[in-house]
Amino acid sequence: MKQAKHKIRLLLADDHPVVRKGISSCLARHTHLQIAGEAADGQEAVAKARELLPDIILMDINMPNLDGVAVAELLHKEVPKTKVIILSMHLNKDHVLRLIQAGVRGYVLKDASPEELVNAIETVNAGETFFSPDVAKIALNQFVANDGKLEPAPLSKLTERERQVLALIAEGLSNKEVASELGIGVRTVETHRERIMRKLNIHNAAGLTRFAIANNLVRLG
Repeated sequence: MKQAKHKIRLLLADDHPVVRKGISSCLARHTHLQIAGEAADGQEAVAKARELLPDIILMDINMPNLDGVAVAELLHKEVPKTKVIILSMHLNKDHVLRLIQAGVRGYVLKDASPEELVNAIETVNAGETFFSPDVAKIALNQFVANDGKLEPAPLSKLTERERQVLALIAEGLSNKEVASELGIGVRTVETHRERIMRKLNIHNAAGLTRFAIANNLVRLG
């Protein structure tokens, strides 16, 4: 991979300052890479991307306010020229598929070498995609399993709020208790519940509970 002639401007989005510092240190000796800004949560990542228009945003999945999937979906629509590379410890099949559909151009695991990260940045900046081997394997397996279609797994069809509602329902809370817990109206909870059942094709609370446990939305015991 040839070194870029101009500086590649990066935005780092991770809720752990130590991680952002570590990434900055790893990239410091590469003079063609420039840290244009940092963000500590999803909402700040979107705001900084709009303001700074970086070439690439290196972003974790699990962040406060907006998670990486939601941020990727927003940026794909609002700042399409900024390419997104996920840098995460997690290898979640549902996340991988949703992120690809959201237009993410790269996915690197946090245990990757600095050389692999730089390679990912340069590759994505050049207009190509870069996925760590384990991530690419998940995507390919799902692609083959779905007869050539990267269709979302059932859990990935749910919004973040719907997952929250589902988890509380599975814990045995009533609609009124869920509404109180989340600070929303009872009618809103009922609407979410109806949408969850329709999306998952599940028609009773017991089925929702089994689905939530199977997908690690609630803890047994």
